[in-house]
Amino acid sequence: MVGLGSMIGAGVFAAFGPAARAAGSGLLVGLGIAAIVAYCNATSSARLAARHPESGGTYVYGRERLGPFWGYLAGWSFVVGKTASCAAMAMTVGAYVWPEYTRATGVAAVAVLTMLTMRGVQKAAWLTRVIVVTTLAVLAFVVTAGLTAADPGRLEPFPDSGAYGILQSAGLLFFAFAGYARIATLGEEVRDPERAIPRAVRISLAITLTVYAAVAVSALLAVGAGVLAHATAPLDAVVNATDWQGAAPVVRVGAAVAALGALLSLLLGVSRTTLAMARDGHLPRALAAIDERRQAPRHAEFVVGAAVVLLVALADLRGAIGFSSFGVLVYYAIANAAALRLRTDENPPPRVVPLLGLVGCFTLAATLPWRSVVWGAAVLAVGVAAWLVRRPRRGKAS
Repeated sequence: MVGLGSMIGAGVFAAFGPAARAAGSGLLVGLGIAAIVAYCNATSSARLAARHPESGGTYVYGRERLGPFWGYLAGWSFVVGKTASCAAMAMTVGAYVWPEYTRATGVAAVAVLTMLTMRGVQKAAWLTRVIVVTTLAVLAFVVTAGLTAADPGRLEPFPDSGAYGILQSAGLLFFAFAGYARIATLGEEVRDPERAIPRAVRISLAITLTVYAAVAVSALLAVGAGVLAHATAPLDAVVNATDWQGAAPVVRVGAAVAALGALLSLLLGVSRTTLAMARDGHLPRALAAIDERRQAPRHAEFVVGAAVVLLVALADLRGAIGFSSFGVLVYYAIANAAALRLRTDENPPPRVVPLLGLVGCFTLAATLPWRSVVWGAAVLAVGVAAWLVRRPRRGKAS
């Protein structure tokens, strides 16, 4: 359930449009590639989490296995990538709730949830279960509706985009899988973690891939890749193309619930990573301040919320998804590199897994839309420059 709650969410309501624009019906192949890379990343993260059962994820794994710089770069990539994810989730809320005012609705959603997190509101476990069940029910409805209007002629097996377009769609669809490493953080909370966690990774990824494949096939059969590529709310467009269009509000409500739940989780996660990096001196110390009464990092939450609002105002959904995928792929590339440093007595994964994950992350990152690659590389360069500027100070302090 934790694995499904981390993966099956708002991404499925947003990512198929940009993926169809990149690869047409070839997005089905891209979906499989994204799932393989996700499996490698999750497996590497799970083995690392068993050896380093402390919060921080690859921020910790990179630091301990590769050196302080790589841990820092992983944390930086996570913060910028997931901040873009927040913007994508906010725009998904707007696209389904009030498409005429997508940005304004997204900004309002971010503002409200940021204020709630600053008041100490957390995402409860029961809410995750409600969101998962609601999302699965809505997706089942979309698949059923789409199949009633199926036309096999809309499923073109060989898109003109070729291998590059398919890889780009895989990078964009990777956005919809991100979150699976949440399973890897549960090593201290389950019985027999060395057996349970890998099984949970495999099972939840298999279920997620099955659900996404069913949604993708039914959507392509119902409206074709061309309609998906230009739809701001792809699954809403699928239902509206069928005789079930009167029930389209069900899809919009489901998408809004999933996107708001994902946005709340992301705001909490990014602000906490920002807090950790500020405590370690990698970000301004002011961001490490804690509200004593509510035990919330209010400065970090405010800055993250403001950054998300700025992205919602300036970026489009495809750009936000691409930028997010770039940052998160770099993050997991470092996780795979760290997993390669596990010794034989530390239960490492088969060597081919982190190697395939490492190559896959770099390949998908490089084939994302060029604007996402350029902006992602530029923001990474800013992070590297900040490290180089602050490094002499840390040396003197020690």
